Amino acid sequence: MANHFEVIDADGHITEEDNQLKQYMDSRYVKRAATLTPRDSWDRSLGGTLGTRAKDAKSWLDAMDKGGVSTAVLYPTNGLSVGWIREPDVAVAYSKAWNDFVAEEFQKVSPRLKAVALVPFQDVPEAVKELRRAIKELKLVGLMLPAVGLRLPLGHESYWPIYEEAEKLDCMVGVHATVRGPHYFAGDLFDQFIEVHTLSHSFAQMLQCTSMMFRGVFDRFPKLRVAFMEAGCSWAPYWFGRMNEEWEKRGKAEAPHCTKKPTEYFKEGRIYFHAEDYEPLIGATANLLSHKVIYYASDYPHWDTEFPENIEHLSRREDLNEEAKKWLLAESAKKLYNLQ
Repeated sequence: MANHFEVIDADGHITEEDNQLKQYMDSRYVKRAATLTPRDSWDRSLGGTLGTRAKDAKSWLDAMDKGGVSTAVLYPTNGLSVGWIREPDVAVAYSKAWNDFVAEEFQKVSPRLKAVALVPFQDVPEAVKELRRAIKELKLVGLMLPAVGLRLPLGHESYWPIYEEAEKLDCMVGVHATVRGPHYFAGDLFDQFIEVHTLSHSFAQMLQCTSMMFRGVFDRFPKLRVAFMEAGCSWAPYWFGRMNEEWEKRGKAEAPHCTKKPTEYFKEGRIYFHAEDYEPLIGATANLLSHKVIYYASDYPHWDTEFPENIEHLSRREDLNEEAKKWLLAESAKKLYNLQ
């Protein structure tokens, strides 16, 4: 590829299979007749015509070589629906298995491969312990927050001990949605995947951003780095403007833990957004928010990825200068994940 920038993929995916994770689980979970995480019946690949698989380190390293990517930060695929697990002990076992799996079979294989942790939000004390283990012992580089499936929104005070531990560990948290599971954002209204998928990620991000803002997460944890994944960045100026208006009228009465205008938290440089190459307003958004909080992510190997062509498209954008492209393609991810 002609691109001359360093590229770090801030959100790629392993297409992990249950039998891979079961190797890291106790026998009572291995023998379960059910799938480890809830699934659905949508035909994402349109009969196998879209997307591919990348369930091992070699597949990922080969793809990175093809795309000119120096480092990739990996998220799960089936594990995106960890929030839908209803049995707390299963959520604990699943999270531990994922963390051991990615540490052993990806991070230990190559320093170019990094991964985020899962923790069981269904059991907050266990989640805190597992996050500490995942970051300090396994050396994972972040924590995925499930944007759908949990019975409480991510801003709820019940989850604050997890954010407190993440802040202590200097660990980023990435809010990631999914269309996987028995019920999902807007999924019960439509009978075509195109409708559900168009709405699911962006609306789930707006919902959780609103919860975290007005419940006071950004205020209570001033050093916590938060990324909103896989929904683009252009929604952020609109949504923060809308939150500003609501806060000015009702903030003191209904959001007392959000002590300043939502856009003021933006200016602190610790809320990050993923730029999709199809977005016409990346440049305008970067000018409004700062180009230092917008990052590149491939979403490889999922059915809707544009990798590696999207790297070339972004590197040729006329609405971004060379400095902004440098931050978009690598520097923002370094700052977000504390990559050296």
